Amino acid sequence: MNKVYASAAEALKGVVADGQLMAVGGFGLCGIPEALIDALVASQAKDLTVISNNAGVDGFGLGKLLETRQIKKMISSYVGENKEFERQYLAGELELEFTPQGTLAEKLRAGGAGIPAFFTKTGVGTLVAEGKELREFNGQTYVMEHALVPDVALVKADVADRSGNLRFNLTARNFNPAAATAGKVCIVEVEKIVEVGELAPDDIHLPGIYVHRIVHNPTPEKRIEKRTTREQ
Repeated sequence: MNKVYASAAEALKGVVADGQLMAVGGFGLCGIPEALIDALVASQAKDLTVISNNAGVDGFGLGKLLETRQIKKMISSYVGENKEFERQYLAGELELEFTPQGTLAEKLRAGGAGIPAFFTKTGVGTLVAEGKELREFNGQTYVMEHALVPDVALVKADVADRSGNLRFNLTARNFNPAAATAGKVCIVEVEKIVEVGELAPDDIHLPGIYVHRIVHNPTPEKRIEKRTTREQ
């Protein structure tokens, strides 16, 4: 089955709609689906709830969707690199559900595994646990967290075959596989497309059963979020 679409805009057509719950892979600016985010901006879909570890930076990544006011709510663990995010949140223009990073990853993993909820010690006794069920196991208190099952997952991988089997590049794997498995529809952006059979089974990080549409972007910008140097 050939799942490759001619463009990011074509891949989003008929899938993306107003008010959706959407997961976007990446960590900082590492492994973000740049072309799919640009196509999402162009789609003008609004009132989106976006699950992502962070919200990009001003003018790049998910920061573009904040500038166009297409995001109603963020479910994130870190948002410190985006001034527009800070401005909208403090002004009451953007909803935010802060989630510990490990809990966020497990919420997506659980969603992809068909597990509706799980218990964790992370957040017990803090604002994170307010309004949630608490339960004791072996003398320890745990908080119940619900899984996340987004309507759409936008994912970045290094290589895909035409059936959607994926290989990620090093740390760009980050949240991408969890987002892909959790999404009801998964659209993946890749730098290289190969024929079915060219990827060795042991080199496949995510099987194509989770992938519905593929977009080829051979030349992503791949910005570096922060560059730190030292004098020689």
